[in-house]
Amino acid sequence: MSYQVLARKWRPKSFETLVGQDHVVRALTNALEQNRLHHAYLFTGTRGVGKTTLARILAKSLNCDTGITAKPCGVCVACMGIDSDRFVDYIEINAASTRGIDDVRSLLEQATYAPTQGRFKVFMLDEVHQLTKEAFNALLKTLEEPPAHVKFILGTTDPQKVPVTVLSRCLQFNLRQMAGTTIISHLQNILGQENIPYEATALHLIARAASGSMRDALSLTDQAIAYGSQSVNEAEVRTMLGAIDQSYLFELLNALLANDGASLIAQAKVMEERSLSFEVALNDLAQLLHQVAMAQTVPDSVANDLPERDALLNLAQKIQPETLQLYYQIALLGRRDIGLAPDEFAGFTMSLLRMLAFTPNASGAQNDSSSQKSPTRQASASLASALKPQTSIPSAQMSAPEVVQKNLAQQIAPAKYTTDEAMSEQTRSSPADLSLSAENNTARTNSNSQFNGNWRGLLEELKLGLVRTLAQHCELISYDENSILLSVPEAQKHLLVPNYQEKLASAISQYFDKKIKLQFSIGGTGNTPAKQISQEKAHAQANAETAIEDDSFVQSLINDFGAQIIPNSIKPV
Repeated sequence: MSYQVLARKWRPKSFETLVGQDHVVRALTNALEQNRLHHAYLFTGTRGVGKTTLARILAKSLNCDTGITAKPCGVCVACMGIDSDRFVDYIEINAASTRGIDDVRSLLEQATYAPTQGRFKVFMLDEVHQLTKEAFNALLKTLEEPPAHVKFILGTTDPQKVPVTVLSRCLQFNLRQMAGTTIISHLQNILGQENIPYEATALHLIARAASGSMRDALSLTDQAIAYGSQSVNEAEVRTMLGAIDQSYLFELLNALLANDGASLIAQAKVMEERSLSFEVALNDLAQLLHQVAMAQTVPDSVANDLPERDALLNLAQKIQPETLQLYYQIALLGRRDIGLAPDEFAGFTMSLLRMLAFTPNASGAQNDSSSQKSPTRQASASLASALKPQTSIPSAQMSAPEVVQKNLAQQIAPAKYTTDEAMSEQTRSSPADLSLSAENNTARTNSNSQFNGNWRGLLEELKLGLVRTLAQHCELISYDENSILLSVPEAQKHLLVPNYQEKLASAISQYFDKKIKLQFSIGGTGNTPAKQISQEKAHAQANAETAIEDDSFVQSLINDFGAQIIPNSIKPV
């Protein structure tokens, strides 16, 4: 007997053996058991998820010799005939090739005749969205009111191309893509019954490459069995798929986090020597970063049998979430633009160097001897150089670089060290005096920073970024030395996300140099800083419009020349 591929040999023959589509199985099973049968069914979903398989099982359920049942016997003439594609009352039509109006008319002529062997004549139209407009129109009336002995089953991978007039006449079921765990479990069951040895990591790779299609997974497994001489091994599956060894990707990320550019490029060269696809590498790197992000947010979502579980959890602890998101975005853009690069190696390494350039220097003071300095350290060095003790030299006698350096130092000097009035005096002081003055000012700020109930004034002192929106929509209710009670209007309660609350509390605690607990409620009078600012702007706008309208010169222009004031053109200054 000739060899039968796994996708055909292990095609499910009953609802019990169908995997991954429990929601559809449940609906069809209940309908069959209660004899609530529709005349037309539409199965939608991507390739290889079970549309044709479901159609055949449903046809057996309708024509089984035991009667209409959700559990066809599988041994009667109807069941065996449908399984072997030789049951005359089950007609499968590929609408991709049989798509014209004449083909549909021929089908409708067959529908008028009673079934020969079965209880119902079942028509399965696969890829029905490829029928022509005229063919759909010819099908509409029969599809809505077919003869009692006819059932239509339509299948499509693109339901958006099916006319709504057809959709409204069918009972629609959306078949989901198979989850990776479902595919792996099914492959393990099949390979176990086929007595073929396998490695769990190899099945993970096949499931990932199948992209939710069980048929693709079985076809790839067939190929892997042939490639590996009756075994499914990780190394051979990686070679067959052209997949990237995950160890390369982990080493790349570790080199990025260590700011080790030499190791990064060396690893890329090793990948080039092994003739690995850099476009696939960027795709796999993006997938790995997604897995790390999931491990950071929901550690329990990482499967216990995943070979890279420990490495993923380790990376999730080492890498900052914002850095992870940056790497992910760069990987996606690099994969998109790799075709524009001089070659794949250049495109891949430029993406890695871009990640390296934007990686925060987590080691901080450890790499002071390094030639790479952060902008903050460069600014501090420029400021220290500008404030070196030296004889007073008039600007006219300074060299151009010295003048530029002095101006740069004045521009980047941190505002928190001094007030505007004392800036000129401090730039003339020695470094020791400047350091002592800065410490005294900081201590004085911390000791005198006691909240006086001026919530709006406090917000003007804080650097809040995106959290300012929440802070400005908060109304102060009460406060004491260690806590502040705030109220948010009902219309703005969506701003009360935990992340914003924590950042606002952290900023206030840092400002007062002690732990301040923030408590939030919903309601209040609505007298928030945002409302106050809005009222002030409205008042200023009204005053500006009144001033323009009462201006004598403007009035003379209106009276003498018929001038008009353009609405919304007046802005307060």
